[in-house]
Order: sequence, then structure tokens, then C-alpha cells
Amino acid sequence: MFITYEEFCRRADVVRADIAAACGAADRDPQEVGLLAVTKNHPAAAAEYAARYGLPAVGENRVQEGVDKRAQTTAEVRWELIGHLQSNKAKLAAAHFDRVQSVDSEKLLLLLDRSAGEVGKILPVLLQINAGRDPAKFGAELEDAPRLLDAALARSHLRVEGLMTIAPLSDDSTVATRTFTTLRELRDRLAGETGAPLRELSMGMSGDFAAAIAAGSTLVRVGTALYGAREPAA
Repeated sequence: MFITYEEFCRRADVVRADIAAACGAADRDPQEVGLLAVTKNHPAAAAEYAARYGLPAVGENRVQEGVDKRAQTTAEVRWELIGHLQSNKAKLAAAHFDRVQSVDSEKLLLLLDRSAGEVGKILPVLLQINAGRDPAKFGAELEDAPRLLDAALARSHLRVEGLMTIAPLSDDSTVATRTFTTLRELRDRLAGETGAPLRELSMGMSGDFAAAIAAGSTLVRVGTALYGAREPAA
């Protein structure tokens, strides 16, 4: 059974307090760090809860699940794609999502740019970088990031707002810290070289967002801590 709205509020209050504490420890303003509610494998009510609580956006991992859920949701909330995007779903993603965080190839850039143009929109995107060099994770390699950014900036129907990464799974907390620091340093270098602000650093999830915030994250993606364990997909 899905949690109640009251339980969601309790959980969200705890997460926001933990974000504030992490910001305090890092000498950062909590207003600099956004909270993205990850609604994957949860019912449409999850998005309704987030909007009602005051969160501006929700994140989905799968294109079709997000499209279906958005159609069932009446609340005003932005929808962001945070999971791997296959080329054959690019057109659907460009039409139905407000931002795509998982852009990791020039081919995907071209498809999203064309699809966004067809529906008459400028699509905000983040470039997903495999900053932890994890073979189990998607994302462009660090060495390919400059070329990917140049290609993205050249697209007229895309707006590059920053970078995203996922830390490798590890019992060693320094792995996540190193991954997040690497992404921030890459962002700083690319922003300096291109003049693109690249304000958004989407990094950190339920288990590691304190380390991400310490390294400079501006957006943490939280599902389990807000909604509990996910129901398996049908």
C-alpha cells in the first residue's frame, strides 16, 4: 500500500532538514540546493504529493511511465527524465518532459534538438557524465565531455543547464565524494572555457546526498527517503 500524504510530509520534512544540515556543514545556503522527488515505480499520487508539499519538480526514470503518470496528474509540477534515454524514445521525451537530465551522446542531442523543434519548444537538458568511471553506469566519459558540451551548445532547440552524474555503488564513502568533486571540477573548467553558466549540478541521491552537497550539488534526486521502497514495475 502506498504511503499517505501525511507520511510523505513527515518524510519530506526529514529530508529537507538533512539537506539543511548538510548545507550547514558545508557552509552553504540551503536555498542553493533543490530537492527532486523521484516517483519511479510509484503511483501518480506520488507526483501529486510532491506538488502539494511545494516541490517544483518530480523525476522519472522511464519515458513511458513518466508520460502515463503525467497524464494522470492534475497538479502543476515539472517532469524531469533522469533515467537512461534510448534513441527511439527521444521524440516522446522531448514532447512530454520539461527537462532531460540524462543526455550522454551527440546522437541523442541531435534527436532531442530535432524533436524539440518539431513541437516548438526549447528543451532544457543536463549532460550526464560518468564522473565515477563506473562501467555499470551510463554517461559520457570525462574526456568526451568538452566535445559533448560544444555539440549541445550548438543546438538551437536545446538549453544546456548543467551536468548530472550518479556515483558508483560502494561501501567506501570516499568513492562518492571523489565522483561528485570530479563533476564539480569538470563543470567549473567547462564553464570557464565556454562561458556557459552550467549552473545545475544534479548529483546525490537518498544514500549519498550529504557528500554531494559538500562537493557542490545544486539538485539532489530523492525517492526512497520520500516514498519508501519502490513497488516492482509490472
